[in-house]
Amino acid sequence: MDFGDSLQTRTRTSGQVIFVLAGLVATLFLLSQLTGQTEWSDRARNIASQPRLWPAVALIVMLAGFGAQFWRLRRRRPNLLDRLEMRRWAEPVEYLLWFMAFVLAVPVLGFLPMSIVFACTLTWRLGYRTRGMLGLAAAFALGVVILFKGFLGVNIPGAAIYQALPDGLRGFFLTYL
Repeated sequence: MDFGDSLQTRTRTSGQVIFVLAGLVATLFLLSQLTGQTEWSDRARNIASQPRLWPAVALIVMLAGFGAQFWRLRRRRPNLLDRLEMRRWAEPVEYLLWFMAFVLAVPVLGFLPMSIVFACTLTWRLGYRTRGMLGLAAAFALGVVILFKGFLGVNIPGAAIYQALPDGLRGFFLTYL
């Protein structure tokens, strides 16, 4: 009884070339930085306690793994499917940029206003465009602010825009919003 075909893993191959090449390049770069980022200590009791040893072992194993994977690839040049797969991998970067915009805007405009704007904007971006969904997103943002600032007492710096408010309101906004 031959189980050869049934035991073969069936996976998509698009993107493998780029992934393996990127892994090889990243591993080689990290290996080139090893001597500048780690040290060889004369005070170490044995070789296993050397600060440079285990990062080097990990990187050498990574290099061997990526090298073996590259060697076993049927084709070693990227094609159109690889480029399309790479675009799919880049799609989450959009949400990283959204989050970075939020982080940069909070000190200027405040945690509560930016949380509401951020939640509603992302809800709209994801295709949920009804009043109910946008209201739910705003309520969620308000709940997050109440949870973090009210119950958990997370100290989030006040916004620069709050400085334009009258004294009584400024203190309230800085403390609770």
